[in-house]
Amino acid sequence: MNRTIAVLALACPLLAQDPTMTVLGTHRTGLYNVGAAEITAHDPQTHRLFVVNGGDKTIDILDIRNPANPTRITQVKMPVDVGDSANSVAVKNGVVAVAVQAAEKTDPGSVLFIDTNGTPVKSVKVGTLPDMLTFTPDGKKVLVANEGEPSDDYKIDPEGSVSIVDISSGVGSLTQANVKTATFSSFTKQNLPAGVRIYGPNATVAQDMEPEYIAVSADSKTAYVTLQENNALAIIDVDSATVTKIAALGLKEHWREENSLDASDRDGGVSLRTWTVWGMYQPDAIAAYNGPDGKLYLLTANEGDARAYTGFNEEARVSELKLDPARYPQAAENQLATEMGRLRTTNATGDLDGDGDFDMIHTFGARSFSVWDTAGQLVWDSANHFETIGSLNYAASLNVSNSDNVFDSRSDDKGPEPEAIIVATIRNRPYAFIANERQSNIMIYDMTEPRNPRYVGQYGNRNVTAATTTAAAGDLGPEGLFFIPAADSPNGNMIIVASNEISGTVTLWQVN
Repeated sequence: MNRTIAVLALACPLLAQDPTMTVLGTHRTGLYNVGAAEITAHDPQTHRLFVVNGGDKTIDILDIRNPANPTRITQVKMPVDVGDSANSVAVKNGVVAVAVQAAEKTDPGSVLFIDTNGTPVKSVKVGTLPDMLTFTPDGKKVLVANEGEPSDDYKIDPEGSVSIVDISSGVGSLTQANVKTATFSSFTKQNLPAGVRIYGPNATVAQDMEPEYIAVSADSKTAYVTLQENNALAIIDVDSATVTKIAALGLKEHWREENSLDASDRDGGVSLRTWTVWGMYQPDAIAAYNGPDGKLYLLTANEGDARAYTGFNEEARVSELKLDPARYPQAAENQLATEMGRLRTTNATGDLDGDGDFDMIHTFGARSFSVWDTAGQLVWDSANHFETIGSLNYAASLNVSNSDNVFDSRSDDKGPEPEAIIVATIRNRPYAFIANERQSNIMIYDMTEPRNPRYVGQYGNRNVTAATTTAAAGDLGPEGLFFIPAADSPNGNMIIVASNEISGTVTLWQVN
């Protein structure tokens, strides 16, 4: 049961209208491994990109009128009275919204509004550690996920929340009264569904929730928010700023052949096996689209994440766990470095009967992307496609990290790490684009049938033979993807913008 070799032959019948991608141009910050290109937004009127540069603590404004040569116009520093550094940026109707964290990340942050020249217009206070933000499709509101991470010593643990800023009367007239915040204070451990992870030291439900990413329904009425560490999804009524439901996302059964994974970086090569392990989906990015049946579907990039602080660290390797002998009769063999002993897992959950040993091994992320309905029920999962495709088509770079070229080095730790996901309509067909943070590639799937997506291809702008600290390495660590439709594009063609935090590059891909 623990050592089955699983190989999946993936059929890929390409259609004439399927997109391909070619690199148009790249902007290089010259900064390496400091988050110098994290999230990007686009203004179609000026053909400017707005890029979160964590290295310089700025919003970089790029001119892409010539997409083959994106050029930086200026850098916008965060005003001292607003906050310390930007975490996210979004643009709609010429309004640029920036999520800004406080100098002390456990203090309330802000949303700063600037014009397309980078001039500050207004700011409002929101919750603690505002991370991702987005406009509603009607452009009347801005939603921001306030992650509320604890201090490193875990002595301060702010509440997570989602703030909703009403800009329907214009940004210039904004006041603090325009901000409503959806909190989790009405939830207790007793009224949460089973499987929602609440495990921080002495934390209330509200303190433990860490909103990560937001998707909004087409009618601007409902928001769907990933709660990554909690392995859950929150559903929010936008108008009333109320969390109406929390859904547990469940566990992925890696003991099933279709869910096999490479669990070791010390096994000498590509080795997809089944193991008595359960993956926590723990999605980062989320996107929403309407299927052919008219129903709204949610797509998630199942990256996985752990709480690893000085005051509390849930990370452990399987070799460090005391395994229940009845559940794991081959524990001694399983815990070898060449087997699954190196697999990074959690010591916070999995002891079902409280006897001090682990009945279930819970590992971080699902190495996949998933389709969910609006109640948080799983519709489809890409299973082991990402690692299987990698083992067949680009085995030399399988599970390398984004900061080194060591083959197989991330197999024990979340594998390719799906990070970003967007949906784009191309010739009347919806396609999902998923960026793998470690592999540094972009996967494409045809989403016409949400219960049976079709793999189209994968693209990357990385050279694994070049040192990762050099420009020759290409793009490393894609953190965000943005789609520019042909009608909004500077060259009349569809463009995917990938912002890469390790290489500090922003690359424009033409979608052909």
